[in-house]
Amino acid sequence: MQIFFFSFILYCSVLCNTVPSKCTFVSLLQGLVGSRCPQLASRPLSVSAGLCSPETPPARADATFKVTMVPGDGVGPELMTAVKEVFKAGDVPVEFEEFHMSEVQNMASEEKLEQVLTSMKSNRVAIKGKIHTPMEFKGELASYEMRLRRKLDLFANVVHVNSLPGYSTRHNNLDLVIIREQTEGEYSSLEHESVTGVIECLKIITREKSRRIAKFAFDYATKKGRNKVTAVHKANIMKLGDGLFLQSCAEVAQLYPKIKYENIIIDNCCMQLVQNPYQFDVLVMPNLYGNIIDNLAAGLVGGAGVVPGESYSAEYAVFETGARHPFAQAVGRNIANPTAMLLSAANMLRHLNLEYHSQMVSDAVKRVIKQGKVRTRDLGGYCTTTDFVHAVVENLRHRPIY
Repeated sequence: MQIFFFSFILYCSVLCNTVPSKCTFVSLLQGLVGSRCPQLASRPLSVSAGLCSPETPPARADATFKVTMVPGDGVGPELMTAVKEVFKAGDVPVEFEEFHMSEVQNMASEEKLEQVLTSMKSNRVAIKGKIHTPMEFKGELASYEMRLRRKLDLFANVVHVNSLPGYSTRHNNLDLVIIREQTEGEYSSLEHESVTGVIECLKIITREKSRRIAKFAFDYATKKGRNKVTAVHKANIMKLGDGLFLQSCAEVAQLYPKIKYENIIIDNCCMQLVQNPYQFDVLVMPNLYGNIIDNLAAGLVGGAGVVPGESYSAEYAVFETGARHPFAQAVGRNIANPTAMLLSAANMLRHLNLEYHSQMVSDAVKRVIKQGKVRTRDLGGYCTTTDFVHAVVENLRHRPIY
């Protein structure tokens, strides 16, 4: 009787010129099998629910995740090649949709921007290098980098500054997080020449976006088991703009009584980071301050080549190096340190729920640095980018089995 019912459904589908979806078949099988074998029907249901859920990261039928890749300028393409080589060696189930966009190499246009945006919106996850912004004014103030962030509403940039085991710096065992609002502030591209020789540049601070980034910081601290959030500002001078940001952070802090809240002026924050960075846990700040602090903090643990970063909106995630530096002077010399990009790629895998592959890549990179035999010039060594990638691949092949 059950076999007849199943055949009847298929026959009706053919007559109606429709094909039942995967979810329809799963529901049908549940009804057919569930009455006799409930213990078996309950197991595939959880898997099928994940496949049918719109919140699940997009995956193809062969369980390979599609990710948008934008190599960017400078050493970006070389670093992306390192990521692809390591992923191939580790049999990581990720397929890249690669787009080359550059303002300095005349590979940027509205059409190219739309192609990248379409891919990012479809895949919801991307990995990118720094798209260099020329200093010359050519009629458009907003760079393609900034326009990408605004179109995707990538409001939160997160940089986890963590000391690398085996590589000693002035301050060891550092572990702090910098969270930056990156859709307004000084980077609003609102400049004009009011009279000859006088430029006015507008800094935009809104209550809505200040509260949003503050809530993101406190939610992050709660989820990651952090104890303190520090708001960085210059409200003693910019009393209205930074004053609004500071007020918004204080209001949100009241909703999280278990997390300690402090605030600090930006110039003092820079000094304190150099003298005693251990006093900080999670720092939240407007756009420009975040850009400065990201680079300063990266210098505490080894430089721009070792710190990963990521940017989030409500729907999308973009993974990139924490200190955004194209390192143009190293192009073609095979000397760039791929650590930051590889660790960013590992974080991307964790975001895709590929926990095993994420840990595998991250551990391989950190083992190479800890062993100290293969280091690029920025870490005091003499090895090339290729040497470092080969060492990581070798560690993948001989990794311990957990």
